Amino acid sequence: MLFISARHFFVLVILLLLVSCASQDSRPITPQVIPPAKNVPTAKPKIRIGLALGGGAAKGFAHIGVIKMLEANGMRVEYVAGTSAGSVVGAMYASGMTSFELQKTALALNEDQLRDISLFSGGVVKGQKLQNYVNTMVKQKPIEGMKIPLAIVATQLETGERTVFTRGNTGQAVRASSSIPGVFEPVTIGQWHYVDGGIVSPVPVDATRRLGADLVIAVDISSKASGKNPDGMMGIVSQSISIMGQKLGAQELARADVIIRPRVATIGPAEFEQRHQAIIEGEKAALAAMPQIKARIAELQQEKIVALIKQSKPTTTVVEPVCQELSFTDKLFGKESNCKASN
Repeated sequence: MLFISARHFFVLVILLLLVSCASQDSRPITPQVIPPAKNVPTAKPKIRIGLALGGGAAKGFAHIGVIKMLEANGMRVEYVAGTSAGSVVGAMYASGMTSFELQKTALALNEDQLRDISLFSGGVVKGQKLQNYVNTMVKQKPIEGMKIPLAIVATQLETGERTVFTRGNTGQAVRASSSIPGVFEPVTIGQWHYVDGGIVSPVPVDATRRLGADLVIAVDISSKASGKNPDGMMGIVSQSISIMGQKLGAQELARADVIIRPRVATIGPAEFEQRHQAIIEGEKAALAAMPQIKARIAELQQEKIVALIKQSKPTTTVVEPVCQELSFTDKLFGKESNCKASN
């Protein structure tokens, strides 16, 4: 029987431990690569809706019906631009009035609140009453103080250029935008004179877009030449302006996302008694356009998602190995350290 002393047994155990440690996997630790996270939006991108309200005198009551349907379908308008009659409705809506408040105000409107006859100043109607009425309705807020960002389009008489008002006296800008040549006096603002915005921008799509809208809904209430001689001076002037702005207006309308055209061709420019019918026509036209509006919103949301993914550059994170000091056994067997010398 082999006798092993306690001393020899202890040495044997130490040798076995050394061999065991030396046989462990001593492969270097490689950096850990963490793949990039997928940057996919969890919520639908917000689409900012803008409303471009065109000119058309008494036909402009149709704008109220359009706004009613947009509100009824939960569509929040974030920008408004208006020309002529569209500037009247647009200013009141931008000030914070709801569609039902607009309708109530429109049905209670007396034409005498807007007409101030002036026979010797370049127009039959002076326009000061219109200016005062609008300022009263918007509670004297300037354009830049509106609840919804607002742009009002007029034509500069001296140059024929389009002017977009985004600051200043709201009623005065509306008056300038609505000053039909030969019917209203030109409006003096600073050193310039202004007339109806429908001459250069019948439906202010571009002004709405410049405010920041992603989706522009254009409401076109203009009358195309019917082949008939219009009745009265107001009808002649209104149709003349429509003819002048047709080509230019068609180009601008093409830049809208959705065009709503209420059936108001039979309503004359001065037929305020038809206001209720105009509102109904606006409701019907907006309701018919609702599927197109929703589809366009979905398209723009998808475009934003794709753009966001493309803009997000994928990155790969490399985690460097943790520096491990050599054990006594590793040093004993001549293993080299993987630690980099620090400066």
